[in-house]
Amino acid sequence: MLLAFIILLVMNKFNIKKFLPYLIVGIFLWDFTHNSGIHATIAGVLLAMTIPHRKKDKDFSLLIKVEHAISPYVAFGIMPIFAFANAGVSLEGLSFSSLLDKVPLGIVLGLFVGKQLGVFIFSYISIKLKIAQMPSNTSWYNFYGVGVLTGIGFTMSLFVGNLAFAESMQYMDGVKIGVLTGSLLSTLFGYFLILLTPNK
Repeated sequence: MLLAFIILLVMNKFNIKKFLPYLIVGIFLWDFTHNSGIHATIAGVLLAMTIPHRKKDKDFSLLIKVEHAISPYVAFGIMPIFAFANAGVSLEGLSFSSLLDKVPLGIVLGLFVGKQLGVFIFSYISIKLKIAQMPSNTSWYNFYGVGVLTGIGFTMSLFVGNLAFAESMQYMDGVKIGVLTGSLLSTLFGYFLILLTPNK
């Protein structure tokens, strides 16, 4: 592990501007870190520390180039899968009737209905009372679509669910199912609402 990190530092020192050598050594670093018992995410931190970056805009920054290249995959693929896997939700035996239980149904309604109405109504009142301004080139349809997207919740929603049912952990599966369903509905409805409605 230490040897792999030293090799990365040497590569940085010689300002190697190709990412492939860093990737190859980084894979070995990850494997060594994982097998050592240290959490493997540390390997990612160490790798990122050694990828060349220059503060001046005129200089080439491999770090920024890599960051921009992987950003869509991380945001729309890796992070959702990681979050979903670590939520510990079991879909075994899941049926439509499961969503009609009190806890998941209440959370779905809160995220998908309550959040959009609350955000949109209070924003509408604030704009009409001149407390806030309508964003430029925006219609009320777009504004409402953004309100729908506020129903997307995950970590904080699960955290609140843990607090609410701290002494009744048997409800936590219902909390997780409700959060995932409410977030999915908000994502799809909000996305297509914004996509299909014209700007102002």
